[in-house]
Amino acid sequence: MAVGARSGHDEPEKRADEAIGDDVTGDHVTDDELAHDEDEGGAGRSPKKPRSFWKELPLLIGIALVLALLIKTFLVQAFSIPSESMMNTLQRGDRVLVDKLTPWFGSEPERGEVVVFHDPGGWLEGQETPEPNVVQKFLSFIGLMPSAEEKDLIKRVIAVGGDTVSCKEGGKVVLNGKALDETAYLYPGSVPCQDSFGPIKVPQDRIWVMGDNRQNSLDSRFHQQLPGGGTVADDQVVGRAVVIAWPVTRWATLPVPDVFDQPGLDQAVAAAPLGAAGLAGALPLVLWRRKKRTAGHTAE
Repeated sequence: MAVGARSGHDEPEKRADEAIGDDVTGDHVTDDELAHDEDEGGAGRSPKKPRSFWKELPLLIGIALVLALLIKTFLVQAFSIPSESMMNTLQRGDRVLVDKLTPWFGSEPERGEVVVFHDPGGWLEGQETPEPNVVQKFLSFIGLMPSAEEKDLIKRVIAVGGDTVSCKEGGKVVLNGKALDETAYLYPGSVPCQDSFGPIKVPQDRIWVMGDNRQNSLDSRFHQQLPGGGTVADDQVVGRAVVIAWPVTRWATLPVPDVFDQPGLDQAVAAAPLGAAGLAGALPLVLWRRKKRTAGHTAE
């Protein structure tokens, strides 16, 4: 039991210590000594220094730019309102966020939605637009600023492919035989149409659009002489404007007005397929009766 005894009786203890992996010299090493040795052993190696913030900054900026570009390309994009054609729903200078995700999954424009679309050709002819500088163009490209694209417009979808739309001077817009009560979104004092148009049958995969400020909106009504008859192709639609993001005092969502949910709007659209189905069902019966009548005449 004597610590440090040099008699032969301590040999079994040394062998036992060796068997379990202790120091083979038999010397006792305290925890303090072990820690001191580790400090001396690591003295020759300098600890890893954290990477400088300024070295990481370009990487962080690059990641942020890539994420902003992906969001702008596939998710949402900001657009600035350049005119009064959508007042009071949207005012000049408002920034709106446009949903670009759902069109990737086959979503098509619906009645009542406020949509951003590319100029179908000739709609913006002769209109002056501000020329953005290089920085504005770059920030717009990656989505950190509202779009600087000068060929985009924003209007409300009134009719979609298969719909029939018309309006008599001073009256209401009639959609598939149903008069629309547009007081919820029309600019105060604005009439649904100051000049008569239609009835117009909207081709499939196209939309008929109008501004909420009808007396100050060059919309589908004024481009009927162009290819498409004033309608816009679905694939020209960038996306649906879903929220006013700026200024904060005007923050609001842009829902579809209730008038577009009224019963009967889809009846006219469904009538054509139903009529075609009826004709297809009646055709075999007509042919059978004709064949039977022909056989009777031949027998006589």
